Amino acid sequence: MKISSPILCFILGVGLNSSEVAAFGIAPTTADRANPTRSLPNKYHTELWANNASSSSSLTPLPAGISPFEKSLSKNLDIQGDFRKLAKEAVSAAISDNKSKGQELPLEIEFPPLLGGDQSKSQFDDFDNIQELDSNKDWTMQFAPLFFDSTKSSGNEYIDGKTWLIFPDLKECELARIEWQGSRYNAATFSTIEAVTEFLDGEGSYNAPWGAAIAKGVNSIMGSASGGEGKKEGDAGLLGDTDSLSALPTDDSGRPIPATLNLVIQPGNGGPVEDWINCEKIYNAAPDSTMVIVNGALDKVRNFYYPAIFFPKLAATVERFYQKFESVFYLKPISDKGVYGWLYRVYPEPWQVVLQTVKEGKNGANYVEDTVVYVSDKRPSYNEALSQMLEGARKQIE
Repeated sequence: MKISSPILCFILGVGLNSSEVAAFGIAPTTADRANPTRSLPNKYHTELWANNASSSSSLTPLPAGISPFEKSLSKNLDIQGDFRKLAKEAVSAAISDNKSKGQELPLEIEFPPLLGGDQSKSQFDDFDNIQELDSNKDWTMQFAPLFFDSTKSSGNEYIDGKTWLIFPDLKECELARIEWQGSRYNAATFSTIEAVTEFLDGEGSYNAPWGAAIAKGVNSIMGSASGGEGKKEGDAGLLGDTDSLSALPTDDSGRPIPATLNLVIQPGNGGPVEDWINCEKIYNAAPDSTMVIVNGALDKVRNFYYPAIFFPKLAATVERFYQKFESVFYLKPISDKGVYGWLYRVYPEPWQVVLQTVKEGKNGANYVEDTVVYVSDKRPSYNEALSQMLEGARKQIE
């Protein structure tokens, strides 16, 4: 459960996370990404598509406006819309490959959720977990219909409630219902990690965070005897409206009917670690469903950000579950010593380390140049990516 209510944050003493703030000057720039693909130096060709019979010399370029040097440009672009288009194609390709290989690997989407639009924010700006959570909610609400649209003429694999939007808590589910109305969005099933875990894995299977019982108790105490207008008895509505939850389907014998596609929205990150534990339970209980985790900060889990000695249940999920994930759309900023770039992947392409540098154009206006300095089928660690980026920057100076 993520605490989205300021009242509960105060009662439980839960603080809101914020990004580190860095003193950073934004240079005036213009975009220079006319080419839809980028050619690689010959020395990289042997690493590209190493496991495939055929090789390619082009990669998907970085979306426009994402550089910290392009802050003014980013405010005028639908960057998140670009992310969704890339992620949709990547997820569809991974699903197709999974089917052809007779497997169902879980999929990961990771990107900066606040880039783009009037309120665009990069890693150098101040923001809190609620802003991230709301942005990821809105992003996924607009992402799901891309699957509905693509199947209108070929069947209803994802519509009629077969795509489940799995929110981290009831309040986010309620807000999504209120803010995203209409048949386009109601073609999906609205639920929560708790509700789906209990439904698929059995009653009592949900791993509740330590504060859940306290929060529910406060909600019950603050609720009137009648529950108030539109409320159930003993429910103050602080945790969200249970009426926002869709009914989850069962067959004639009462057994759960799993989804075709589970879109899990920001589990764990900024919330309880139990979210990550419950995601494994959902996956195991519905092995034929495609699970896509959106901005779940899975690197924290895989890299044991939470020490195993204090979080043994979470640590146990790493090798048996979180190491299985296919990163289908991944975009993470990397920076050091005044050098900036990205660790980037669009499935089924290999991983890229892209260096971004400010160049002066012929007319005197600055622009951002993207340089692919490293390509690999194997995902580099953050430190490896950083080292490759710094080496690429050094070679540019020479």
